[in-house]
Amino acid sequence: MEYIDIAGAGKRVSRLIKGTDYFVHDAYEKAATNMDAFLSIGGNTVDTAHIYCGGQSEEVLGRYMKERGNRDQIVILTKGAHHDQNGPRVNADAIRSDLLESLERLQTDHVEMYALHRDDPNTPVSVILEALNEHIESGKIGAIGASNWTWQRLEEANAYAAANGLKGFTFSSPNLSLAKANEPFWEGCVSADAETLAWHEQTKLPLLSWSSQARGFFTGRFTPEVRDNADLVRVFYSDGNWERLRRAGQLAESKNTTAIQIALAYVLNQAFPTCALIGAQNQVELLSCDEGSRITLTREELDWLDLGSEVKPFV
Repeated sequence: MEYIDIAGAGKRVSRLIKGTDYFVHDAYEKAATNMDAFLSIGGNTVDTAHIYCGGQSEEVLGRYMKERGNRDQIVILTKGAHHDQNGPRVNADAIRSDLLESLERLQTDHVEMYALHRDDPNTPVSVILEALNEHIESGKIGAIGASNWTWQRLEEANAYAAANGLKGFTFSSPNLSLAKANEPFWEGCVSADAETLAWHEQTKLPLLSWSSQARGFFTGRFTPEVRDNADLVRVFYSDGNWERLRRAGQLAESKNTTAIQIALAYVLNQAFPTCALIGAQNQVELLSCDEGSRITLTREELDWLDLGSEVKPFV
């Protein structure tokens, strides 16, 4: 397993990050087994959120760490201040409330990484950063980041932090995958476009990608005629993505691997630090991700996969 450094986290962060949005009390043994397997391949970083499974995701993770006695081995990334039925709630009160409840559920006094789950462009970055810095100073948070923020808002926030002696965002977590989203998964979701990638390459700000494997688009289970997954059809079905899938398969054949492993390698071979959030729920899926994380792609291969060149060099 490879690792990256994220300023403020205090521990190195595994390039594969374990998703936990299926951790529920009724399936505790499955979650614990999945966590054991993830740690056994060198993974150490876990993604959760205040809203996942109505809070059960954090509670299950907290129980797991207590029973195994391995809190010090794990890097926790949790998220808060998600919108609710009344609208945006990216404010100091919501951040404090969500964070304190998350810590209680996780049975810990701090998290290595904390991200805002959504943005509210109507809230000044000054208000947000000053609130987050209070929790950094108290020791409850190590690194701060933003999930589903545009690069422009990230740049504005970090400029404010630098000018005012505050800690800024040291990671971002949008969607990044070889398949390009036609539209957001849900309102307020952000997918990394070419401008975003160029900004990350310039700043070297780490990017932690959710839906890094495009929800199984590259597994081979989907074709233009298979339309039983409405969300996948809405977000990923396009001529460009079918061509990306074809090219991923062609390149996979030349490297004796699979298209979905090539798709994962695309995320992990960018010209700046990246990690991939993975949804592996069994040993076969986990080992596939582990193998995919070890694939090296050249800049030319990345460009070709992403339709940057009409030349087809792989046979």
